[in-house]
Order: sequence, then C-alpha cells, then structure tokens
Amino acid sequence: MKRLLAGFVMAAGLLFAGRTAVAGEQDFVLVNHTGVEIHKIFISTSETDNWEEDVLGDETLPDGQSVKIRFAPEEDAEVWDIKVEDEEGTSIVWTGLILVNINKVTLILEDGEAKAELE
Repeated sequence: MKRLLAGFVMAAGLLFAGRTAVAGEQDFVLVNHTGVEIHKIFISTSETDNWEEDVLGDETLPDGQSVKIRFAPEEDAEVWDIKVEDEEGTSIVWTGLILVNINKVTLILEDGEAKAELE
C-alpha cells in the first residue's frame, strides 16, 4: 500500500511539474494599489460579455498585495478585460489589455479614476 501511495504521489508530482513548466502566454502578476481590499477578480476576453468565475475564490487581495494569474497553455486570446469588486460589490473595470505583452498589471484608483500600470 505504501508503495502504491508513493507511486501515486510521484506521478501526481510529475504531472503538476509538467503543468507548471508550461505557462500560458497571458500569465501575469496582478498588483492591487486601489486603496481597498479586492474581494473578487474576474477576467474575460474582450470579445465576450461573460465575466466567467471569480479567480480569487474564497481569498481576497489586500491593498499592496499581488497575485499570480495563470492561464491554460492552450488559451489563444490576446486582448482581455479585468473587473474587480470590493466587499460591498462596487466594481471597477479595466479593458483592452493585451496580456501576451504584459508581465505585471498594477491596478490603481486615483482621484476616483481607474488606471493600470503595465509592465
């Protein structure tokens, strides 16, 4: 039984290692400099009106913190929109981000205006 379990853990490790070695071209780090804690992050292609699911799940993203956003390697869309919501459900949207050219997106809310610094 121990040998079977060890084999399963090793196989799962190899599968996981293989998946992390191949990143989606759109992968990026999202930095929160909005001044508020983000409770939900939605990312969708600019071609759709559907926001899909919250990529944070049960987590939140406090101001000043960052999160790595990963895409499936087979994802081929280039232009994306990002929507964030705070605890009250107030949302801000950033549109038209060409994620294949971006490694880091810093979300900023300055004087009530949504901005993004792109690297």
